[in-house]
Amino acid sequence: MATNSSKLNIPIFSSLPLIILAVYSSGSPATESREFSVKEATIEDLQLAFKQNQLTSRQLVEMYIREIGRLNPLLRGVIEVNPDAINQADKADQERKAKAPRSQLGLHGIPILVKDNIATKDKMNTTAGSFALLGSVVPRDAFVVTKLLEAGAIILGKASMSEWAHFRTFESPNGSNSVVGIKPTVGLISRDGVIPVSPRLDTVGPISKTVADTVYVLDAIVGFDAKDEATREASKYIPPGGYKQFLKPHGLQGKRLGIVRNLGSNFTISSEVTEAFEHHVRTLRQQGAILLDNFEINNLEAILNSIANGETLAILAAEFKQALNAYLQELVTSPVRSLADVIAFNKMFPEL
Repeated sequence: MATNSSKLNIPIFSSLPLIILAVYSSGSPATESREFSVKEATIEDLQLAFKQNQLTSRQLVEMYIREIGRLNPLLRGVIEVNPDAINQADKADQERKAKAPRSQLGLHGIPILVKDNIATKDKMNTTAGSFALLGSVVPRDAFVVTKLLEAGAIILGKASMSEWAHFRTFESPNGSNSVVGIKPTVGLISRDGVIPVSPRLDTVGPISKTVADTVYVLDAIVGFDAKDEATREASKYIPPGGYKQFLKPHGLQGKRLGIVRNLGSNFTISSEVTEAFEHHVRTLRQQGAILLDNFEINNLEAILNSIANGETLAILAAEFKQALNAYLQELVTSPVRSLADVIAFNKMFPEL
């Protein structure tokens, strides 16, 4: 975590209540001698480097912080760096050295960004990109943050976002930034502690560099939460042993996939995008997938138009008002306690 009229979601590690795994970094003396590039490393690569004493969590976090300092003035992808990230990294290194049970978990010592609409009960703000919530204090960590910390992950900081998520979906960054995201069924992951848009549609999901990394995060954050009733039923369908067991190198063999080429009159595609698309189609075939080319979706334009029409947005706006008011009332301290207060703040400070 991002929402749209028919699919709302709040990612956690990347761009929404998304979860963006920070797995890109600049070179440094600590990494130049290693056989892999930290910039391209997966979670498994990093864990192996930890195990072989080629890398520490502190070195990894320091590299990410340097990279944020280098790129953020232009990209503004990170709204805040966790001042306790180095301390969390040191703790992870100590646990690994002591062979603590938690150090065997897949996310142990791995830095993760959470979107700024996911509550963290620490020294960082949780604002959903709005100055109106700057300085507010949340009552507790969001459920997903608690689960990540229990898994040994390091909360590196908060990913920036459109104000109040702007009813967007984290499928957008997935498609635009060459990253992998999973948008779970509502209820598979608790929304407790996430600044809401629509309780019927909001969902939290991970975004990272690879399918495997995304699944590692997914396994860590799914589960029942008494504070989110939607998780009661959905949690029954979490497979014993988690989702990692379904990661298979040749998983595309025999899978039937539809290739939709006619996206309607509202879409224009550049030659560069077309070339990349065709390259991936060829890759799917080479990996054994059965492709149904030129797959047609009945009434596609009507479906897409329904997502953007005023009626649907009106429904979302009504749900947003009720859900946001409830969230704001639960804050320990806050300069605003209702959507009306937020509107008044924006009118008072239009330059923000």
